[in-house]
Amino acid sequence: MAMKRALAGFFLLTALYVGALVWIDARRQVFDGLIALAGVLPVLMAVSLVTYAVRFARWRWLLARAGHVTPVGRGWLAYLSGFAFTATPGKVGELIRIRYHQPMGVPASRVIAAFVFERAFDLIAVLGLAALSIRDSRLMSLALVFVVLCLVVVTLPARFPSLMDRMRAWLDRRHLPRAASLCAVLGEAFLGCRIWLTPVDLAISAGLGLVAWGATALAFSHLLGRLGVTGLTGGDALAMYPMAMLAGAASMLPGGIGSTEAALVALLTTSGVGLAVAVLAAVGIRLATLWFAIVCGLIAAFGLELRSQTTLARSASPTTRREDAA
Repeated sequence: MAMKRALAGFFLLTALYVGALVWIDARRQVFDGLIALAGVLPVLMAVSLVTYAVRFARWRWLLARAGHVTPVGRGWLAYLSGFAFTATPGKVGELIRIRYHQPMGVPASRVIAAFVFERAFDLIAVLGLAALSIRDSRLMSLALVFVVLCLVVVTLPARFPSLMDRMRAWLDRRHLPRAASLCAVLGEAFLGCRIWLTPVDLAISAGLGLVAWGATALAFSHLLGRLGVTGLTGGDALAMYPMAMLAGAASMLPGGIGSTEAALVALLTTSGVGLAVAVLAAVGIRLATLWFAIVCGLIAAFGLELRSQTTLARSASPTTRREDAA
C-alpha cells in the first residue's frame, strides 16, 4: 500500500510539474538551453548521491550512538526509502523509514527522534550557508526567525517533557485518542533527541550537515557556470540555493515544490540573470535534487518490499517448513 501511494503521488506530482513547465515554456521559451542542462545533469546527480551518502553516515552514526547498529547495505536502502515520500510538508513522509528500520530492531520513537534531530541540523547548516552572501537584512532576518522558531518547537518539548504530557492529557479529555497517541509518540521522540546533545554528536551532526548541503550549493554554482551565468560572486552563487531551500521549507508545500523554484528565480533575476536562464537553473537543480531523490527512494523502497515478500514466501513454503521442523 505504501508503495502504491508513493508511485501515485510521484506520477501526480510529475504530471503537475511537467504541465507547469510546458505552460511556462510556451510563454517564455525557457528551455532553449536544455542541451546545456542535459550535459551537466549527470554531474549534479552524482553530487546529490554523494550528499545522500554523507547524510546517511550521519543517520547511521546517530542510531549507533543510541545503541542501534544497523547493517550498512540494508540500512542504506532503508534511509534512501524515505526520499520516496520527501515531497511532503516538512518532509514528514520520510518517516516511512520506520517501516524498514523496525525489523532491524530500531523502534519508531528512535527513528522519529533521529529524523527530528537531522532536520534541525539541516536547517542550521542551510541557514549558515545562506548567510554567506545574502545582503538583504530583511531576508536574512526572516530566515533566522523561521529557523529559530523551528528549533524552539524541537528543543522546548525535549527540555520540558511535561509540555507534551499536558497536551496529550488535554487531547484525551476532548476524546481525541489518535491525536493524543500521536502526541505521546512525538513527546517520546523529542525527549529521545537529548541522547545526542553531546559535544561529539553535535559537532559531527553540524559538520556532516554543512558538508552535504555545501556540496549541493556548490553543484548549483557549477550549474550556473555551465549555463553561462556571469557576474555573480562565489558567495552569492553558494548562498542562493540554501536561501531558496529555506523559503521552500517555510512555505510548507510538499517538498517546497514551486516555492523553492520561485525563490531561486527571484534571487537570480534580482541579481541580473535573465528570466529564461533563471528558470532553467531552478528546474535543473530541482531535477538533480528533489526529483532524483524521489526516484532513488522509490527504487530503494521497491527493493526492500521485494526482499520482504521473498522472505515471507520462503518462510511460508512447504520446503522451508519441513526444514524448520527437521
